[in-house]
Amino acid sequence: MSTNTSRRNFLKAISTVSGGLVLGIDFGSGLISTACASQSNTTFQPSAWLRIDSDGTFTITVAKSEMGQGIRTALPMLIAEELEADWTKIRIEPALAHPDKYGSQSTGGSTSVRTLYSTLRKAGASAKEMFVSAAAKQWNVSESDCRAENGTVVLTSNGKKLSYGELASSAASLPVPDKPTLKDSKDFKFLGRKMPRLDTPSKVDGSAIFGMDIQIPNMVYAVIVRPHVFGAKVKSFDATKAKAIAGVLDVVQTDDLLAVLANSTWSAIQGRDALSVSWDEGDYANESSETMWKMFEAAAGKEGDIERNDGDAKSAYELAAKKVEAMYYAPFAAHVTMEPMNCTVHLQENSCEIWAPSQTPQDALSEAADILGMSTDDIKFNITLLGGGFGRRLETDYVVEAVKLAKALKEPVKVVWTREDDMQHDFYRPAQYNIMRGGLDADGSPTTWLHSIIGHEGKGLLTHACNPPYDFPNLRIDAQAHYIGVPSGAWRSVGASQNGFIIECFVDELAYAAGKDPVEFRKNLLSKSPRLKKALELVAEKSGWGTPMPKGKGRGVACVSSFGSHVAQVAEVSVADDGSVRVERMVCAVECGPVVNPDGIEAQMESAVAFGLSATLKDEITIERGGVKQSNFDDYRMLMIDEMPKVETYFVKSDEAIGGIGEPGVPPVAPAVCNAIFAATGKRVRRLPVKN
Repeated sequence: MSTNTSRRNFLKAISTVSGGLVLGIDFGSGLISTACASQSNTTFQPSAWLRIDSDGTFTITVAKSEMGQGIRTALPMLIAEELEADWTKIRIEPALAHPDKYGSQSTGGSTSVRTLYSTLRKAGASAKEMFVSAAAKQWNVSESDCRAENGTVVLTSNGKKLSYGELASSAASLPVPDKPTLKDSKDFKFLGRKMPRLDTPSKVDGSAIFGMDIQIPNMVYAVIVRPHVFGAKVKSFDATKAKAIAGVLDVVQTDDLLAVLANSTWSAIQGRDALSVSWDEGDYANESSETMWKMFEAAAGKEGDIERNDGDAKSAYELAAKKVEAMYYAPFAAHVTMEPMNCTVHLQENSCEIWAPSQTPQDALSEAADILGMSTDDIKFNITLLGGGFGRRLETDYVVEAVKLAKALKEPVKVVWTREDDMQHDFYRPAQYNIMRGGLDADGSPTTWLHSIIGHEGKGLLTHACNPPYDFPNLRIDAQAHYIGVPSGAWRSVGASQNGFIIECFVDELAYAAGKDPVEFRKNLLSKSPRLKKALELVAEKSGWGTPMPKGKGRGVACVSSFGSHVAQVAEVSVADDGSVRVERMVCAVECGPVVNPDGIEAQMESAVAFGLSATLKDEITIERGGVKQSNFDDYRMLMIDEMPKVETYFVKSDEAIGGIGEPGVPPVAPAVCNAIFAATGKRVRRLPVKN
């Protein structure tokens, strides 16, 4: 029992209003306090709450954003498992954004389940022991005579039961166990089982609330007038024709924004189309993908900043019995979430309410407070469901726009991005040009690895590149970053996506240069990456690696560790006479430590394959005259449903540390497919997308 040092770590609070037990949790360490919720203050920062009402309902407040990855089911499973809860009585409640009450509310980096895994289990176990203790006191028996079962405590000797709802008030008055006993994994009822998603019914019946669903009486709809060229600014505009459009209310310029206001989104868009604007295009008007690649290739003659230098890679390369050199290209890529950016703001005299599908609500809340000159306590920030995130909604630009307009207008406003806005003003995965050099000894074993990265300045340029999993006795990584004005940010799996493609394809090249099987070649280099090696061995077994493929078909392998998990994939492809590629089968082996909800992981692998194949086969953002050339799904194609391959997912049984799962399925997709194309055709793919 800890009652003094634990207010920062774990809050148990007694709800006297509902007559139930409220258990607050700080996910930092999981220690326990007996402080009441009503007495909590800013020095105590719980990030989730378990409430058990007197009717036996379990309500779990989730402070992470749900963007389709299934955390509103996985997180409750952790508590329910240890609590011996009745799953049918679990309810979910999304948290409001708060500066510090919940710890970090950022949802990215595949962190939600893995960072909360132990703490939530401990929370459930603590509550269960309190209910057992309360029942034992009521029956005047030993706690060992009682057991928890499906939301009740059972008196073993005669089968009497008391529900958690009946015990909530008395349990809340008991000391909180300091070190609750966690269940052995062999006794799990929920964890490791396929559980139905708790949010599915609301998405089926339409009651689920996304950002685009928000409606406020008397609100205006706004679209922002955006330039084609990145960094361009408005010189002047003529709103005459725009204001003549039915439904257009006004055209306003405030701060750095020019916006068309209307009584509907459609009228606002039509008004924007009719608006005449003169732009100062700034410094990037002449930039293009062509000039960028030439810049990168010219820079390749110079040495970049040394990021890692083990041994003497340059000398080892010169002395190698066999040398392999190749250049790899990865283009800009967009997130293209199905729900475009949007935000609704209702500003009143001394308060403000915001609705936004955000992955970083705390950052957005803080920026809103700064813009409005308000305390964050005066702003109610609602986090709606996200129609896809993939890292795009880690940015706060769309929230800032709506808050600035609301401040200027003094009336409720909803800012809506069109698909074209979204595609042409994203924060893109940075483009990258790579020079790869590898040396082999006379036996075909690698002696050295040199990777020179020249890329567009942005997040993820070096992620994963500096830490390839393989045993290279000599290794050297250098990098240069250049900038042509294109915003860049975190794309699903961040730098592991492009660097996973480059590393796994080049390792494949080394394997063939050595005359060795690609799986065996990798296995011999993974002595320091045993978890990845197990995934590789499992995927080889399940895919039938080594069995013959018909003419025109090929099988390729890749394995990448990222976000604490280790995923190996084998792609089977067919290549037609015209060069068109069809991916027919993807086999995934996952070593992610304990499996929480296998159904959720399988879904994440399937979505990762769809996302990764779009980038591999179709997606490319190109720059033309300082802006993005593509504008919608007609020229930025996604994988279609009839192109989706069969996806098989297998798990490596593991008690290792739990890893993330939202992103690790993406990085192996491109190299597995490209290596399969080589196996089918003998031609290497070194530039994405494959259509190039």
